[in-house]
Amino acid sequence: MGTKWRRMKLALGLNLCTYLPRTLEESPTALNSTERLSDVALLSPLNWPMTPTPSSHGLKFSRNSSKSSKSCSICLKKMKEGGGHAIFTAECSHSFHFHCIASNVKHGNQVCPVCRAKWKEIPMQHPSFDLPYLFARSYNNDAAISLVHRLPRPRGVMNQGRVLAPEPSMFDDDEQLEQQLVFSGKSYSDALENNHSVRMMDLKIYPEVSSVPRAESREKFAVLVHLRAAAMVTGNANSLNNQISRYPRAPVDLVTVLDISGSMAGTKLALLKRAMGFVIQNLGSNDRLSVIAFSSTARRLFPLTKMSDAGRQRALQAVNSVVANGGTNIAEGLRKGVKVMEDRRDKNPVASIILLSDGRDTYTMNQAEPNYKLLLPLSMHGCESKRFQIPVHSFGFGSDHDSSLMHSVSETSGGTFSFIESESVIQDALAQCIGGLLSVAVQELRLEIDGMCSDVHLSSIKAGSYASLVTGDGRSGCVDIGDLYADEERDFLISINIPAQKDGNETPLLKMRCVYKDLLTKEIVTLQSHVLNIQRPETVGQEVVVSIEVDRQRNRFLAAEAMVNARALAEGEDLAAGVTVIQNFRLALAETVSAKSGDAFCVALDKELKEMQERMASKHVYEVSGRAYILSGLSSHSWQRATSRGESGDGSSFVQAYYQTPSMVEMLHRSQATSHHHRLIQPLLSFASQPKPR
Repeated sequence: MGTKWRRMKLALGLNLCTYLPRTLEESPTALNSTERLSDVALLSPLNWPMTPTPSSHGLKFSRNSSKSSKSCSICLKKMKEGGGHAIFTAECSHSFHFHCIASNVKHGNQVCPVCRAKWKEIPMQHPSFDLPYLFARSYNNDAAISLVHRLPRPRGVMNQGRVLAPEPSMFDDDEQLEQQLVFSGKSYSDALENNHSVRMMDLKIYPEVSSVPRAESREKFAVLVHLRAAAMVTGNANSLNNQISRYPRAPVDLVTVLDISGSMAGTKLALLKRAMGFVIQNLGSNDRLSVIAFSSTARRLFPLTKMSDAGRQRALQAVNSVVANGGTNIAEGLRKGVKVMEDRRDKNPVASIILLSDGRDTYTMNQAEPNYKLLLPLSMHGCESKRFQIPVHSFGFGSDHDSSLMHSVSETSGGTFSFIESESVIQDALAQCIGGLLSVAVQELRLEIDGMCSDVHLSSIKAGSYASLVTGDGRSGCVDIGDLYADEERDFLISINIPAQKDGNETPLLKMRCVYKDLLTKEIVTLQSHVLNIQRPETVGQEVVVSIEVDRQRNRFLAAEAMVNARALAEGEDLAAGVTVIQNFRLALAETVSAKSGDAFCVALDKELKEMQERMASKHVYEVSGRAYILSGLSSHSWQRATSRGESGDGSSFVQAYYQTPSMVEMLHRSQATSHHHRLIQPLLSFASQPKPR
């Protein structure tokens, strides 16, 4: 069985971080074809560098007697004998560059990265010697092995049988950033110097109806505010006066917190490593990455490091070095992930934490009365004014993860929760997420609303998970939105009262403005709207046309409320009542103006609600997937941001595509081009290419 399993792993190419085209900014043609396999070659298992080299075990360095074309299973580069690099062939017959496997061992791994065989002879690299260089000059194979055996093991701590170097008390060893980013071509800064207007935000206002009879008053009159960030264009724009302006994206600091507990062993860990390989290869040279691996304890694999060629190589080796074992200490993993962000000396403009887990915290949580805030450091849920504002985007996969926990972590921090039903699509889910993070257009976005006359008062603001406020006198209000990705949209419903009036043909209602930070100039920009007026005729005809835009968003908020209520009933052991709540809302949805007009969003919303009903068919089905599916949907609708969520009966989920941005779709295409597995998000793309309903 052992031999068959090894052959299967070789065929599948498991435990391998794949090299991919680098970034959206970097052309694939710039890659050195002699050092990396082509994308087409990577898709073929026949070309995956997993074939063991038959020889006696130990360190091997040959003269120019042969020209081997085999590749190192860690760095994927050719192991050309006589090329100046030592080759280590383990007792299990798998071969690696000596410096690659020595780095692997330094990160705590004492088993073969390919077949997981435990080694008796461990390749150790002394910190004061460049062993490949020494061997290339004067050492024969036997002498090299003898030297390796005499080298002292690094001082460190033992963790589940692995030797680990001690971690610093402060994570302030992040790689230094350049003082000023330099952009090629005609940059955003050039446009500002030449007094060109680069508009990063659009703001539109839609009243529920266009007119109200003069003698009537209205309570809870709905006004929709629609915000949209400028698109990101990687090609040449004809003019800076175009509606879509060309601008460079802001670099990212990203920390990934990865579950490597015992339940991740085998295919799950292999697919996670491959997904992380995709992330590493698609970060830009100005982006920085750090990885936290957690099981019973947590450990930082490497500090925040620029994803240059050297940084990518280091990250790939570190990720490939991890082995699955132990329990699940999510709280410790998050604590270290946040500490990396808090302790860093330099800061990129955009920062985010990604959490991936398939299990439940077995160290911090009281399962009888869970307090999910215990999983987050106090800096992330303490005083509002001092809160650490970095979102945690969490991904729960499989049927055993704690979706309530992960949703709570994301909701508290301002991130999204995604439900990955099949681990085979981990890479697609991550691709969608980083496609957004690598396209942040504006930050610290805030919507401010003012009433235009003394008799017009705001009664409420429907903003989902975004913090909103209406002043005591009802004369003004605001919504704190934060980051927007390029081409991303936000919609908020404001309820106001409209008084009756004796004369006049119109009533001024509201004026809006959005305030945001420009990521490149660091300046605060204010965009003012026009004053919203409503017509006040003597009488209004029988046929009052209700705004489709307003009705659509009202349906979204009511659907989210139905999901919250249905989940509460299901958690209270009344699944039937929860199903009834959803069914009743679906009936009401069908009678709305937007649904009757065939609005695509409402049609998709009904399909999603139907899927939720089916996932509440029994307690078992709800526990396995229903809860996670509902929470992922709530996360998506409340933040108006794309998440991955389960699989519907016919393989489609248009609601996700509705929140997708072009950068997310581009990164999904890139991910799916490297995989032949079942595609969770593929059906969304046919919708994403169409104009969004308005």
